[in-house]
Amino acid sequence: MHLEVKSGDRTARMEIIQQVGSVYHVRVDEREYHLDIEQVSKGIYSIINEGKSINMEMIDGGTLNSYKVNTIKNYFEIEVIDARTRYLLSTQGDIHQGHNVITSPMPGKVVKIPVNEGDTVEKGETVIVVSAMKMESEYKAPFNGIIKHIFVAEGTIIEGHQSLIEMTPETVKE
Repeated sequence: MHLEVKSGDRTARMEIIQQVGSVYHVRVDEREYHLDIEQVSKGIYSIINEGKSINMEMIDGGTLNSYKVNTIKNYFEIEVIDARTRYLLSTQGDIHQGHNVITSPMPGKVVKIPVNEGDTVEKGETVIVVSAMKMESEYKAPFNGIIKHIFVAEGTIIEGHQSLIEMTPETVKE
């Protein structure tokens, strides 16, 4: 199983080569490790690596596959990206917090835009469909809002992380 683990500016490629019980043979980038990992209670792990014991606490980070990791000496915020997460992120698109701009994580072609500038959309409503790697992905509104700007047209070839649609949150009328 291949994973990517991001912490800060660093992304490490991780592969679980073999697992027998609690013993894992893993490769992180180009280095291999034999780890004995036991979950001692919910979110608390004991890891033995080369005869050294490390206790680690993993707390849900609030977003898909993100965690806050504590050891006795260190604190990390990590994001684990597996095949399922990569797929889910590609079908949700990226929304840059504070900017409210939907982007595609990969290059492709805009197939359909079922909304217009000024339209009010509900969270989960499809706002753009992109074809990438022979698959169509529907990008959905991440919140109730108004389509502020559409940066592309149907048929446009796009780059990864290119701005597609900008939304503004819907304000509550009193």
